[in-house]
Amino acid sequence: MADFFLLHITRMSDDDDAPLPKKSRIYYGSLEEKEKERISKGDGGYLGKDAVKAGIEAGHINVSSNEFYEVEDHVSERQAEVLAEFERRKRARQINVSTDDAEVKACLRALGEPITLFGEGPAERRERLRNILSVVGADALKKTEKTEDAKKSRQEHQQTWYHEGPSTLKTARVYIARFSLPRAVKRLEEARANKEIPEASRTARQQELHKSLRALNNFCSQIGDDRPISYCQFSPNSKLLVTASWSGLCKLWGVPDCSLIRTLRGHSTNVGAIVFHPQATISLDEKDCNMASCAADGSVKLWNLESDEPVADIEGHTMRVARVAWHPSGRFLGTTCYDHSWRLWDLEAQEEILHQEGHSKGVYDIAFHRDGSLVGTGGLDAFGRLWDLRTGRCIMFLEGHLKEIYGISFSPNGYHTATGSGDNTCKVWDLRHRKCIYTIPAHQNLLSAVRFQPTDGHYLLTGAYDNTAKIWTHPGWSPLKTMAGHEGKVMGLDISPNGQLIATCSYDRTFKLWTSE
Repeated sequence: MADFFLLHITRMSDDDDAPLPKKSRIYYGSLEEKEKERISKGDGGYLGKDAVKAGIEAGHINVSSNEFYEVEDHVSERQAEVLAEFERRKRARQINVSTDDAEVKACLRALGEPITLFGEGPAERRERLRNILSVVGADALKKTEKTEDAKKSRQEHQQTWYHEGPSTLKTARVYIARFSLPRAVKRLEEARANKEIPEASRTARQQELHKSLRALNNFCSQIGDDRPISYCQFSPNSKLLVTASWSGLCKLWGVPDCSLIRTLRGHSTNVGAIVFHPQATISLDEKDCNMASCAADGSVKLWNLESDEPVADIEGHTMRVARVAWHPSGRFLGTTCYDHSWRLWDLEAQEEILHQEGHSKGVYDIAFHRDGSLVGTGGLDAFGRLWDLRTGRCIMFLEGHLKEIYGISFSPNGYHTATGSGDNTCKVWDLRHRKCIYTIPAHQNLLSAVRFQPTDGHYLLTGAYDNTAKIWTHPGWSPLKTMAGHEGKVMGLDISPNGQLIATCSYDRTFKLWTSE
């Protein structure tokens, strides 16, 4: 019994010595300070000191700053993407796509997408188009159609339109062909003869011409009218000068004394131009039609050298007529109009034989080739055109100016053409190569007129709204002389057929004659 009691007492004492379970602690507030203390003591917990340090250095454990990660923002961005995708799929279901595979391909082509992919069938292609339209919008095809319509309209504007002409037009074309061919033969013979002249002689002659041009001075200045003088031209015998004014009056002056011979009254508004018949003062009688003029009200009038009233009116224009020019034969008259067309009149038949469109804006200037086979027109659409009067075709499109073309002139050599524009430049075109060969940065304002030397074409004359006229060498196109003297913009100019005088007319109501001493 005693033994049993002792054994029981022993077991009880063993139970009393057993360790008590460790109670867990609850901390309130931040653990940052405790963690720092624990790390500083070297107590790394079950991870160890080195592992905790590595985690802090890698940036996975943050115990030293208040940086936090906004979970809600990233969740909201993801939700927005999912919602956008749902909206796109909803739009795609509402888009009607044609079941015609050809139309689907045309729509893809219009949108700039490949019309087919490798292994793609009509159903997949149709679904691809629907997905693309759900992204770019269903109106993308309509915008593309509008763009294509605009391109077509621009192409239509650039197309040349031909009117069916009367039988008199065919007769005129045959007449012009027979008139121009002998003149072309004669011009080529003169060019060959000039080529046979020794180079030294030609150079000496050219240097002499340049020397005389550099010595040009203002010989005479005359007040021509109460309003700006818009145009001037010498007579074929170089003894008369005719001027046109915004007052509606045209005046005939004696040269070189600048004496007033006659005032021509007939226009009631701004006169755009007045020009001499090619045979006036040479073989044409003074009672015949020697001059033609045009005005802003669309009127075109014919004049003789004896009366101060017009001998005939040409009716047909309903808008402003900017320029008028005689064909070298003297039988035809060309007019340019702001109705986007130019016209050719047969004065023997006394009717309009050609009404030619081709410009997208008003046509401003017109010039005939020396042979009579070609005519050049310059328009307010910044383009020029060269027309073959024998066939009616546009043989050359002068594209390059940035603004309106206000002047055009043919060189006597037969293959050079000059155009003056509102972009302050003068371009020289070669008919043989059908391109612009040189651009002259001529003036500081728009060019109002250009003229080649009428006899040989050895120099080019330009006038502009910077109040000056300039002479340029040909070839080379270098400046020779600047004629400054007008107080207003130079609106017109001309070179006398004998090459002795140059006339300029201006907005300052005066015209000036220039000659070398």
